[in-house]
Amino acid sequence: MPSQGSTSLSFTVSPTWYQDFFTELPNEFWRRAIPPESAGAEIDFAERHLGLTPGARVLDVPCGSGRHSLILAARGYRTTGIDISEEAIAYAAQQAEGLEVDLRVGDLRELPQDSAYAAAVCLGNSFGYLDLAGTAVFTKALAGAIRPGGGLLIDSSTAAETLLPGYKDGSSSMSVGDITMTATREYDVLRSRLFSHYRFTRGDESVDVTAVHHVHTCAQIAALLEEAGFTELKFYGGPEGSPYEVGGGRLFLTARRG
Repeated sequence: MPSQGSTSLSFTVSPTWYQDFFTELPNEFWRRAIPPESAGAEIDFAERHLGLTPGARVLDVPCGSGRHSLILAARGYRTTGIDISEEAIAYAAQQAEGLEVDLRVGDLRELPQDSAYAAAVCLGNSFGYLDLAGTAVFTKALAGAIRPGGGLLIDSSTAAETLLPGYKDGSSSMSVGDITMTATREYDVLRSRLFSHYRFTRGDESVDVTAVHHVHTCAQIAALLEEAGFTELKFYGGPEGSPYEVGGGRLFLTARRG
């Protein structure tokens, strides 16, 4: 029977695991696996709840392979997408033909500090990549990038109130075209971390990587954002705008730069 979390782990993972995780095979799997229409629904939510108007400057971080950045650019926003994966940025640039979008390789903690953006979006369940100290640096960097009164949207499936009710370690698999992903997840109770061990295979090619999500409570997330200067925090259960509930699948959080 699957365990309900471990206090003793038999492996180590680099705190900067994300620097090496997002290579071509994992990236290509997720590009195929995520329905294209989901990004459109998420940007619809951002437009409704952040009050965006075409021509506004919007920051997408981390932007991955550009699925949100390209939609924002196509809708007339002056968009900057930043991601640490060189492969993902190169792919996004190929897909951006005919669009005006600024795509950059960079660390999410090192954002432009010119208060020039009307809004920022952090989508794709990437908010928990860093521990509390690192997340504090990230939220302060976001505050420095967004103009006073500007909006912020965060998407997370690993907030404590979302993930932990009914949580059990376990395994799963999924295939998209000729790529198969198998995943085993386990929860580190001592440090509030979710480890997801992946194997991606395509023909004779195989990549084994581990992702880490630091699991923060909603109160911790709110405190970090408020300390960074954000106000008017609102919690939703997803892009449809439903109320956020404990044990729900997702957390959509909006805030305003004070």
